[in-house]
Amino acid sequence: MTQDTARSTTDLMAADTGLDAVTLHVGDLDAMTAYYRDVVALQVLDVPPPSVGTLAVQAAATVTLGRGTTPLIVLRHTPDLPVARRGQAGLFHTAILFDDQAGLAATVASIATRAPGTYTGSADHLVSKAFYFTDPEGNGIELYWDRARDEWAWSDGRVAMDSLRLDPNAFLDEHLTEAALGLPGAADAVVGHVHLQVGDVPSARAFYVDTLGFEVTGEWNGALFVAAGRYHHHLAMNTWNSAGAGPRASSLGLGEVAIRVPAADDLGALAGRLAHHGVAVADDGATLSFEDPWRNLIRVAVED
Repeated sequence: MTQDTARSTTDLMAADTGLDAVTLHVGDLDAMTAYYRDVVALQVLDVPPPSVGTLAVQAAATVTLGRGTTPLIVLRHTPDLPVARRGQAGLFHTAILFDDQAGLAATVASIATRAPGTYTGSADHLVSKAFYFTDPEGNGIELYWDRARDEWAWSDGRVAMDSLRLDPNAFLDEHLTEAALGLPGAADAVVGHVHLQVGDVPSARAFYVDTLGFEVTGEWNGALFVAAGRYHHHLAMNTWNSAGAGPRASSLGLGEVAIRVPAADDLGALAGRLAHHGVAVADDGATLSFEDPWRNLIRVAVED
């Protein structure tokens, strides 16, 4: 029995824990909205103020984008913030999970057609197939599809993951359909996981595992993968570009990571763990807000 599986369920995040929309501080709201709307094929979910009309997106301080009624990305216009320093802790990528490979292929094709220079790579991770991009302000994006859970291989509480070659053209040839291509924004998607840049992995483990209650699902190539409910990972932390980084300065980039738990009791249990470990928390009765050791803002609320 591993150290993680020996923990009491009262010390763990609930099995049905998931992620909500990731908030980004952006300098150019028009350009960033256009990228996520026109290139990544997300829909603007805000209701425009009647007095602004068609200029609502340009005039709004915050723009929320997603698929269907599910928010995925929140763009918060903060042009006075500086660009993040090289090597600073923060966001590595926001990972958007697609229900099916046709929907993923349609979105990849949309980006390949409209902004091919933002593509940075692809990989078969055994549990998933993933494509990577960088938005106009340098925020990483992963678009991915999961294999069925009964195809994942587990050993001693760890899931087998790798980074194998995935030919994007072959993937599109196999999975892109005319129906999906004609409506690239139609496929359902959620935020599947968030990958962070941190200063060191032991501190990340102490916070996200020992304090918050996630379970380790993998340690690979200088990165830590953690999850609830035996998902392959809801959060990952690496030091590939940020080894030794201290607390973040206020900057463009990651604004907050939003986590949802299934019940009020789960939120209360988390509040107790945070208090036990001396983590400062703002609690408005519905949401817990706190920072990790690198000043990444985390908000946890009960799922609607």
